[in-house]
Amino acid sequence: MFRNYFKVAIAVLKRRKFFTLISLFGISFTLTILMVMTAFIDKVVNDDYPDRKRDRSLYINSLEETGEHDMNGGALSFYFFDHYARGLKTPVKVAISSGVNGTNTYLNNKKIAVNYKYTNADFWQVTDFDFTEGKPFSPQQVENGERVAVISEDARRAYFGDQPAVIGKYIEADNVQYRVCGVVRNVPITLYMLYSDIYLPYTVSKTDYRENKTYRGNYTGILLAAEPSDLPRMQREYEQMVGRLPMSSPAYTHIYSHADRFITGFVRTGNENSSGLVYALTAIGIFVLFVMLLPTLNLVNINLTRIMERSSEIGVRKAFGASRRTLVHQFLVENLILTILGGGIGVLLSLIALQVINSAHFIPNLVLSLNVTVLSIALLICLVFGLLSGVYPAWRMSRLDVVDALKA
Repeated sequence: MFRNYFKVAIAVLKRRKFFTLISLFGISFTLTILMVMTAFIDKVVNDDYPDRKRDRSLYINSLEETGEHDMNGGALSFYFFDHYARGLKTPVKVAISSGVNGTNTYLNNKKIAVNYKYTNADFWQVTDFDFTEGKPFSPQQVENGERVAVISEDARRAYFGDQPAVIGKYIEADNVQYRVCGVVRNVPITLYMLYSDIYLPYTVSKTDYRENKTYRGNYTGILLAAEPSDLPRMQREYEQMVGRLPMSSPAYTHIYSHADRFITGFVRTGNENSSGLVYALTAIGIFVLFVMLLPTLNLVNINLTRIMERSSEIGVRKAFGASRRTLVHQFLVENLILTILGGGIGVLLSLIALQVINSAHFIPNLVLSLNVTVLSIALLICLVFGLLSGVYPAWRMSRLDVVDALKA
């Protein structure tokens, strides 16, 4: 039966090539957009390099003080993490790192733009960077304020070219020479708490971190628990600590700061009634609905036009005993074949689009790919698309009166 459905479907698609091309374009273009978006989300959410210990990590990226007429929020100070977060009992390590700073360095009259950030020694214990050369700077080097640096592969390539080894050589950042002690695999810029070209000990910072004893600054932190089961307790302990903080000004009445799991922290908006995850999922859902709605309606209209053209065929089949269920099944199979063909074209277009995006380096160090997860979602989208655009036309087809159909 399905073999006959398939033959009829191919014949119908060949009959009106223009409508078929319009339908395939709508399906494939829609799927390409959704697959590229899915590949991006999958990369950001599921790629756990370099923080492979996410299952026992909590991320702290902001603090907000509010009052009746005043509000002040943003990243935190080194003092906050060193004085308060490091005093918590549950975390076994606390990674502290500054925001990314940009600077230009010159090599053989060539300007090289690099980003650098400051970290503590525990940063390398909480994260799990892949070192292609050397090793991270040690706690002793941080304590001594040694001018050492861990650099990314991109920084190595831009500054040292094809030199076989760079450990012990010097690189310039913010007009200061630093000795390279390690080279790590690139981190996507989307991981803003971890991304940089050059990583430096916080003790070499030109800004005196000791003097800033307020809550606000330019640092973020990651709390590492001994076991994943310790996360709820570590989260409660952090919230209780924040609840005991004294106000930095009489103008403020509340202090808000959260230690979140990766995804929650990544999308947090600062709204205390929601982590931001609901907003992110809602925005993605509306976008997907909008992208799928227009092509689906277009395909429904095309399918209805095809049905009216095939009314005499439907009338003959009904006259010879074809049931409504048989006609509905046939049309749904035809529509699914069309959407699967469009899906195949969409996969090819997605591969081309991802190759273009990766080659253009629109997002530094972010390499998108079509993996099993993305392809599975694409297949699901094809099936949903086929059903949504085929159910109503199939129902209309099954309701056609035999006499009216034969007269058409």
